[in-house]
Amino acid sequence: MAKVRIGHFVEAQVLQTLGVDYIDESEVLTPADYANHIDKWNFTIPFVCGATNLGEALRRINEGAAMIRSKGEAGTGDVSNATTHMRTISAEIRKLTSMREDELFVAAKELQAPYELVKEVASTGKLPVVLFTAGGIATPADAAMMMQLGADGVFVGSGIFKSGDPAKRAAACVKAVTYFTDAKVIADVSRGLGEAMVGINVADIPVPHRLAERGW
Repeated sequence: MAKVRIGHFVEAQVLQTLGVDYIDESEVLTPADYANHIDKWNFTIPFVCGATNLGEALRRINEGAAMIRSKGEAGTGDVSNATTHMRTISAEIRKLTSMREDELFVAAKELQAPYELVKEVASTGKLPVVLFTAGGIATPADAAMMMQLGADGVFVGSGIFKSGDPAKRAAACVKAVTYFTDAKVIADVSRGLGEAMVGINVADIPVPHRLAERGW
């Protein structure tokens, strides 16, 4: 998987030519376009895009995203934003499932998303693509919590490479995702992981500098 700047379709063309497996249209990089995301239907390679809420997720899916990830705040080791975004997306999906068809038209307008996508989510109770979570996930317990909140999978934060034993911590997170409801397994794999990364509190980052704020 390789990252491109939001809206930079030429970077995506280059990565597709290079044969990468997946493209992440990522808010971690400075956006190339503040009005438009990439039209992902023009590519044969799958894209993953970030979202902080259901409206963002559905707009990215409408553009052709094959996977959605909640954004969180990358590189911080602070899982609070990832938790907020997962809970928000899940709550908004549950809200749709209880609506009548005429109410879904209003919901589509409020979400700024196509009615047909909104109707599909209301009918199935889930996104039409897989929903992963990302941003600040640095411990096995973090990973397991995201799974219990409804994620289909987890992107482990790059911050683990600032920890004492990155390989062991990554393996522990993988096991925690597999056995995310088994507290004993999570406790066992959390032992002896070495020194944790030094975290950054999201609240200490000025709003204009928060990566999760990028995208629309």
